[in-house]
Amino acid sequence: QVQLVESGGGLVQTGGSLRLSCAVSGGSFSSYAMGWLRQAPGKEREFVAATNWAGLMKKYHDSVKGRFTISRDNAKNSVYLQMINLKPEDTAIYYCAAGSHPYGLEAANFDSWGQGTQVTVSS
Repeated sequence: QVQLVESGGGLVQTGGSLRLSCAVSGGSFSSYAMGWLRQAPGKEREFVAATNWAGLMKKYHDSVKGRFTISRDNAKNSVYLQMINLKPEDTAIYYCAAGSHPYGLEAANFDSWGQGTQVTVSS
């Protein structure tokens, strides 16, 4: 059973940057599509970014395009989310997720989740 552990969240000011990391174990990491989703207080979980098994295909929510970058290192069984120019509306719990279809970048493909890491952007 795949296990995912996020890290790197924190409190930053508007315009600041954070880099989230997700360490994956217990499965065949290089066969998974990987993604990041987030959930703000009182809102449903929403898709943020995803990448295919090789890291060559990427997809982003419109609200983070140009500010967030997803990447992965298959040798380290890890996926990352570099976030720049953060805004208060980015405040949420960020979840790392693994998808069993290696090319599936849609939220529905992601069926294994971490516990999440809190990102808070102050205005």
